[in-house]
Amino acid sequence: MAVDFEKLIKNMILPLVVNPDDVMVKILSTDDTTITIQLMVNEADLGRVIGKGGKIANAMRTIVYAGASKENKRVHIDIDAF
Repeated sequence: MAVDFEKLIKNMILPLVVNPDDVMVKILSTDDTTITIQLMVNEADLGRVIGKGGKIANAMRTIVYAGASKENKRVHIDIDAF
């Protein structure tokens, strides 16, 4: 069973942001070994998503990496603001 990375990331991010309608998760590219995902949030929510010292972003990446390792893939997550 394949992991739905878009849904996984969105479920982690939505409780953190003030503007949940502005959250957008897109898979930019997929190949045999790597998945590139773009996470777009409102500029006001960027600090909440990254966290102090990047702790929230790193925790999110750790969870997503664990899901990807089951499929023998690597994940790269870009976090940007509108």
